[in-house]
Amino acid sequence: MLSAEAWSWQTNVTCESSTDMELVLHYSLIPSFAIILMLSFLERRASRSKIDGKLHLLNGRFGIVIPLDFVGTYSNRWSFGFAFGATANKIMFLFSEGYLPLRVPQWAQALVLLIGGTEVGLSYFPFFACLSTEFRITGSVLGFFYTFTWFIITIINIVQCPHGQVMGDYEKIIFYWPSLICLVFLLGRFALMFVKALRIRLKMDVSSQENHFLEVHQAQHVKRLLRKPPERQAQKSWFQRKVYEWDPCFQFPGRMIGTSALALICLYIFIVIEFYIYKEFSQELKILEQRFEELVDYRNGSEVLPPAVLKLKEFINVTQGVWIFTTFAASLTCVSYVFHILACYRKHMKRLWAGEKHFLPLRSREPTSSQSVAAIARYSGWQIAYILWGYLVIHVVQCLFGISIMYSFVLPIQHGQGLEVAKGLGIGILTVGIGRGLMILQIKIAARFFLQPKILPDDKQKPLALNNRKAFHNFNYFLFFYNVLLGLGACLFRLLCSVLLGTWLIARIDRTIMQKGYEAADIGFNTWVGMIFMDHYHTNPTLLSFCHILLAGTTEKKLQKSTQYCSFNNTSEPRVSTRARARWLLFYTLLNNPRLTELRKPNVQSGTSAVPQNPCV
Repeated sequence: MLSAEAWSWQTNVTCESSTDMELVLHYSLIPSFAIILMLSFLERRASRSKIDGKLHLLNGRFGIVIPLDFVGTYSNRWSFGFAFGATANKIMFLFSEGYLPLRVPQWAQALVLLIGGTEVGLSYFPFFACLSTEFRITGSVLGFFYTFTWFIITIINIVQCPHGQVMGDYEKIIFYWPSLICLVFLLGRFALMFVKALRIRLKMDVSSQENHFLEVHQAQHVKRLLRKPPERQAQKSWFQRKVYEWDPCFQFPGRMIGTSALALICLYIFIVIEFYIYKEFSQELKILEQRFEELVDYRNGSEVLPPAVLKLKEFINVTQGVWIFTTFAASLTCVSYVFHILACYRKHMKRLWAGEKHFLPLRSREPTSSQSVAAIARYSGWQIAYILWGYLVIHVVQCLFGISIMYSFVLPIQHGQGLEVAKGLGIGILTVGIGRGLMILQIKIAARFFLQPKILPDDKQKPLALNNRKAFHNFNYFLFFYNVLLGLGACLFRLLCSVLLGTWLIARIDRTIMQKGYEAADIGFNTWVGMIFMDHYHTNPTLLSFCHILLAGTTEKKLQKSTQYCSFNNTSEPRVSTRARARWLLFYTLLNNPRLTELRKPNVQSGTSAVPQNPCV
């Protein structure tokens, strides 16, 4: 991982700032705990305990405050995303293992990092708790002032010391501007929450912040399933067919939005750090080049050093160009992965809703309940780590391939060796083409001479039944020795494809890079599978619609029983007995499904034989 020295804006700066951000993080726990206690005091506990009987002032207060619902929250999704974005700098600081609140031996650093992560989580807990609380006025006021305090402290820290020693001018501005934008958005969000809550309190507006068991888009999804599909599908554009098609009946949960936003900001910070580290490395190479030149000037008669200096200059120039080009390529790849993972999440969820599991490996189709619960807790952090490490691996591999291409083709052509390059390239292509042609020729010979004719003229291929067995055995014998050499090339090609695909997909947590049968070793993919199963079981629109109908019917029955004049609840509908209604539904069902009459139980009367009932009764 990156060393703590790379994060010099905390300690190693060119000027002394009056705000020590690490000390601010420690002291921010005091107002954070105060806000959590205030929100907990307003929360009511669902079940009363013995202490409520002893202390009547509690009255069920001091409930558990949750930052956000990681399973099924669909409101304030972008607000939670910006709240996650405000924590990006501290998360990257934890990712670099640069924040160790306690000095302990090497073997205990994992525990200290857990303590540091818990401290960062408590420090930013009010952002999420004030957004998700039902007490809008209190939450908006507390959240606004807490966010404003962090914003002012960050601005003061940047203004007093905007530069740094490692990254030079405007170091803190480059790193902190995404978090500042997120803080500004949260300030606007809390102000808007306060205005809306105040208007509702003054009865100038109607509250729309009701907790619905069934979301609107989920109900629309179920209605679409029950609706007859149109005969002619609407023509889709190229973007809808190849890239992404918006679905109004599907919404990403707040966890996915927040994870994606935080992954993009952390990726930006990681790329900037990597660029400046490479900048320092380039300066060291230039210093080495200057010392070689001084050594050449000192030894004027040497014939070995000048070619070495020229090769070093050439290597530095090639490396710089390839590194900068692959920086953009790897960045675009990882950014596209962030959005592609969202598209794959929607695709996988819809398949699970439809009862399809064939897209998953056989051993991953029934994850245990405990694995799914742990997976949804791990997913967000692991997804960000996979994107960051995946970017680094992809960048390094792309850079190595770029340098090899430059030294294999581009530089020889620049040095006037284009004919030799073309000759070697032609020989290589011809060799591979002949080998591939011989493989195809074996297939054609097997289909023409060693398979029996088609059984039916309409068959697509011949049956797997041998013909000309003696010739077939001679064919196998003489090609055995050649196929040993051909298999060597095929093995190297397999290794190259595995390296390329494994490197290219290392950041994709939604796709396993293991071979079939070894998917259980890919713990990242197992986390993805457990997460989507957790969402599938808790946010399935069909299941939620069924539960919503049951709850609505139960509530209506309780309401009818609780009122004395239940017959006046709905004067627009006549009163119908339950037995008559059941018989009418039975008649209608049997009328549309006559074959069900045979499955009905006969009416067995005492002392008489079973006599079938009238299906319409």
